[in-house]
Amino acid sequence: MAKDWKDRLGVVYSTNPDFEYHREEEEQEDTLPPPQQNLRVSLDKKQRKGKSVTLVSGFIGTDEDLKTLGKSLKTKCGVGGSVKDGEILLQGDFKNKVFELLEKDGYKVKRSGG
Repeated sequence: MAKDWKDRLGVVYSTNPDFEYHREEEEQEDTLPPPQQNLRVSLDKKQRKGKSVTLVSGFIGTDEDLKTLGKSLKTKCGVGGSVKDGEILLQGDFKNKVFELLEKDGYKVKRSGG
């Protein structure tokens, strides 16, 4: 890592030849099994120029597992979307279909919003 100097806040120089800088790693939560997940499916149009997006939020687990679930939903609905900030965004109004798919996979799902 050539640019790790930005991560070494406060450590400038050490005379100890065995010194190694240890940065704190963020621990990610273990992914809960589907029956213990409390997911919320909602339809959102705010700040999206009138376009509808289906939001899936409330996932507890690693980013990789969230991305896998997002890819699966995008494939099954045949639409584009993204996974960011712990939410899955699907382009279009797929609230009912996503609700049924998640329920079929064993997730606890609630509809939220209009």
